[in-house]
Amino acid sequence: MSLFSNPFSDTTRLRCQCGQHNTQEAHDEAGRLEGEALHARVVEQAVMRALFPDDGMRRRFIRAVGAPTAMAAVSALFPLGLAKEAFAQPAAKLEKTDLKVGFIAITCATPIIMAQPMGFYAKQGLKVDVIKTAGWAVIRDKTLNKEYDAAHMLSPMPLAISLGLGASAQPYTMPAVENINGQAITLAMKHKDKRDPRQWKGFKFAVPFDYSMHNYLLRYYLAEAGLDPDRDVQIRSVPPPEMVANLRADNIDGFLAPDPVNQRAVYDGVGFIHMLSKEIWDGHPCCAFAASKEFVTSMPNTYSALLRAIIEATAYAQKPENRKEIAAAIAPPNYLNQPVTVVEQVLTGTFADGLGGVRKVPDRINFDPFPWQSFAVWILTQMQRWGQLKGDVDYQKIASEVFLATDATRLMREAGLTPPSSTSQRITIMGKVFDPARPREYLDSFSIRRS
Repeated sequence: MSLFSNPFSDTTRLRCQCGQHNTQEAHDEAGRLEGEALHARVVEQAVMRALFPDDGMRRRFIRAVGAPTAMAAVSALFPLGLAKEAFAQPAAKLEKTDLKVGFIAITCATPIIMAQPMGFYAKQGLKVDVIKTAGWAVIRDKTLNKEYDAAHMLSPMPLAISLGLGASAQPYTMPAVENINGQAITLAMKHKDKRDPRQWKGFKFAVPFDYSMHNYLLRYYLAEAGLDPDRDVQIRSVPPPEMVANLRADNIDGFLAPDPVNQRAVYDGVGFIHMLSKEIWDGHPCCAFAASKEFVTSMPNTYSALLRAIIEATAYAQKPENRKEIAAAIAPPNYLNQPVTVVEQVLTGTFADGLGGVRKVPDRINFDPFPWQSFAVWILTQMQRWGQLKGDVDYQKIASEVFLATDATRLMREAGLTPPSSTSQRITIMGKVFDPARPREYLDSFSIRRS
């Protein structure tokens, strides 16, 4: 489909036939349209799609009455002129165009990274320098010190920063989830006969950061097997780029880590994938696009443009047919610094497991930007469960202030995505249902906990 095809022609199809344009003529026409004509055509298409969901009906109507009559009839029902004029208004002026956004070299950052080489930032009038950063504490500190305008963060980090956990409290926001799923438990090859977690007493594990889904999911998994994560095993924070080396050196027995770390351990022959994180909680959030509340409120136009670019990149990354192209774009040294094969195995979901098998899990990693506030409530219960957060917690208030679902909803619609109608949902983790309306009951149901 061409976005700029004439919707008042009975030969134009408003449904995609080739992925971009119906014909070479449609492609050429799109190239000829400029300025107000281009804006007008987009508005006309949107209105005709709304009036005629069945494209065949639209074409029959135009053949029956003729294009001029059709346009006049539609204009009588809908103020096309005013809509075109409003759409053609220039975008609000950006307060700042040159931005720095920090990221960790993992596939969870895919939308943030790919938006630079694939032009999503430039489309919004932004010049974004995405900066590879050594670890999560560095990401946090550089954003708090305003060296970065915004950052790729673990989804619990904006909550921790807002609550003053691990750093001075500062109001922080998470307007978009970067990825869902996309993590795994990987063990050293010497443990290939120890697939029952009850055999793991005394193991040393790595997670990327204390305030991470990796930490909470690993602890959850171990506790469900009857192991106390603080007494029966050791869990330490290790930056993702250093995890495979630590596994190779026998400093750790395994890790729950973001990709491509797990797949790189398989590629190097030092580890095997014990379990994908989606097998613990299918659809769990991992990483996020985060920014200070000050940035959001003091630079609203820049913030909206940046978030729009990332959500549009996320929409592109959702489509399986784009994954190999994206893998090639983000694999180079200045981004992930990984063999394209490793990145492709993660993004496509067809991968070697390290035990001689090849698995096909298309949603091994997926990209859904909606920041469910129920995610935030679950994270807060786990912070309490393991003693990171003490005292009474106003779960819903914190969740709504940090996870900005309203902004995501608006921009998801613009990007052609369908946001959910609610900001909260029940979640099932290893067969146990979490009701975000009853967080305290959920927390009290665990026998292994610190609080």
